[in-house]
Amino acid sequence: MSTATTAAADPSAGKGRLAVLSVTTGIFAIVTTEILPIGLLTSIGAEFAVSDGTAGLMMTLPGFLAALAAPALTVATARVDRRLVLCAFMLLLTLANVLAAIASAYWVLLVSRVLVGITIGGFWSIGASLAGRLVPPASAARATAVIFAAVPLGSVLGVPAGTFIGDLAGWRVAFVVLAVLSGGVLAALPAVVPPLPAVHATRLDVLRAVLRATNTRVGLLVTFLIVLAHFGTYTYVTPFLEQVTHAGSGVVTVFLLVYGAAGIAGNFLAGARVARYPRATFGASAALLAGSTLLLPVAGRDEVGALVLLVVWGVAYGAVPVCSQTWFTKSAPDTPEAASVLFTASFQATIGIGALAGGVVVDRGSPSEVMVVGGLVAVLVVVAVSLHFTRRVAWPVPSTPRR
Repeated sequence: MSTATTAAADPSAGKGRLAVLSVTTGIFAIVTTEILPIGLLTSIGAEFAVSDGTAGLMMTLPGFLAALAAPALTVATARVDRRLVLCAFMLLLTLANVLAAIASAYWVLLVSRVLVGITIGGFWSIGASLAGRLVPPASAARATAVIFAAVPLGSVLGVPAGTFIGDLAGWRVAFVVLAVLSGGVLAALPAVVPPLPAVHATRLDVLRAVLRATNTRVGLLVTFLIVLAHFGTYTYVTPFLEQVTHAGSGVVTVFLLVYGAAGIAGNFLAGARVARYPRATFGASAALLAGSTLLLPVAGRDEVGALVLLVVWGVAYGAVPVCSQTWFTKSAPDTPEAASVLFTASFQATIGIGALAGGVVVDRGSPSEVMVVGGLVAVLVVVAVSLHFTRRVAWPVPSTPRR
């Protein structure tokens, strides 16, 4: 490693914390932008006169594009300073949010979602693997946890916050707020993040080698299934609460805020256990998600039952991103950026598939049927993780010291 690279990898503790905070805020803005339409689905659909299933394309497009962009952009920019790459993607996110806020037709809004998908694939894959270069080695593990906390925070807080803003001032204002947030991150990145020359270029042959590992393939399977189960259902949680629970818009916002708080708790509960017990933690998360979604059509017909099950669901999903990322990291300990690329690609592709599949079910059936199908898919995750455990598949040991 060159002297310049070493210097960039060992910044002062104070500036390192600011750098980690800026990357964390960037991922938070990306995740929030991606899932914001979930809470605003009915209001956006009503303005542009499209069905709930068609409105779900706002979730489908970014997921598919992020899955393609993650490996393609990481490989294409492999030798470019990572700080410059992060700034470019944050500029793209800011433009996407501005375009969404001023969209005059539904297709314009979908174009903005294309830009969001490209940003997710690039920024998330690269930014999520940089913690060890932004802080001293002793703080690397904590910095990684902080950066990945942005995923559940954005997932569980973005929807209720966006719904709240949408109820107060309209859905377009919610995108304006996110444009301001992403613009702020764009201004902060060059000020607090040090130069980050590429040191371990992620090439296609590296990705292929990681994909050949059994643990990686199982990680892809369980990530696909759990994200399919979650986003196939959660994308349509607002129509469910409105049509089945008969909750008003204000109650829906409160419920989603409670769900968000439960998700934060789930993230930290899983974070404390997943490094030592990755399979057990992942399996428990999937079991809770399956139980809550399967019971919603029955126990979620009144507000108390729906709220209790949303809390369980929030705890369950709050654990999912850290469980999935940890699984990939333990499967490829010597190639953290490649592991992050696979995590991002599999996670995002399934968000798109889940939203699309859920849209088909909700348009041809009902929100209750979506919940049942999603719950059954989550049961398959429990089965897959259990088989991985009973076969006692070993995790690879890092060949180089982890930073």
